Amino acid sequence: MTEATCPRDCLELANAMADAVRAIVRPYFRRRLAVDAKADSSPVTIADREAETAMREMIGAAFPEHGIRGEEFGVHRPEAEWVWVLDPIDGTKSFISGSLAFGTQIALLHRGVPVLGIIDQPITCERWLGQAGAATVLNGQPVRTSDTRGIEQAIVYTSALEQFDADRHRRFAALASKARFTRMSHDGYAAGLLALGGVDLLLESEVFDYDIMPQMPIVLGAGGVVTDWNGRPLGDTRGFETVLMAANGELHRAALELLGG
Repeated sequence: MTEATCPRDCLELANAMADAVRAIVRPYFRRRLAVDAKADSSPVTIADREAETAMREMIGAAFPEHGIRGEEFGVHRPEAEWVWVLDPIDGTKSFISGSLAFGTQIALLHRGVPVLGIIDQPITCERWLGQAGAATVLNGQPVRTSDTRGIEQAIVYTSALEQFDADRHRRFAALASKARFTRMSHDGYAAGLLALGGVDLLLESEVFDYDIMPQMPIVLGAGGVVTDWNGRPLGDTRGFETVLMAANGELHRAALELLGG
């Protein structure tokens, strides 16, 4: 079966949605906003809600037959052939702290397979775009993951160590102890940095589809590898227990060995 590609009108809509979210989010940045706690205790603001609402309205107007899976407002038509996965502000904790380590994430799935991914930083106006069968671009220019091969030279990122259970803490520590250095709390922006070649390994635990699926076409299209910590491909699920993104196959194999995968 030939892999599906992203239709041009869907690509145009994805970029238009990212543009619209920039206009919504920018006025709220580094303002003292009311912060609510969701059921899982994660924070949410008016900016998150307004941004996702705008994207949902744009999808409904352009493609009413498409499905939507969003962080803030749940699932609509999940059985559809084409499904959008939306994270209006990935890295809300960074956003409300005034940090630039956040971004809007958009994915389009065709029968469960991501064929388009966007990471957009509304303040710096950086936009990573990945499409099935095409090279990843940052603001229209092709990017490539690093050629780092050994763990000792690798820069390792993760978003939230508190989401690792004891076993995953142990496995991550085994890898991190060998790495060049590690950094925390960059969320989806770290996947953009991996595609750009600045980060070599990205490890996550207990994350959702809207966290990861927009990143997959971007990392893969830049030459990277995406699996779980045991080397298995990621399927179409609403959540992932573990995610490992690596700059290349050799570094991915080295990481799996240290992780015990």
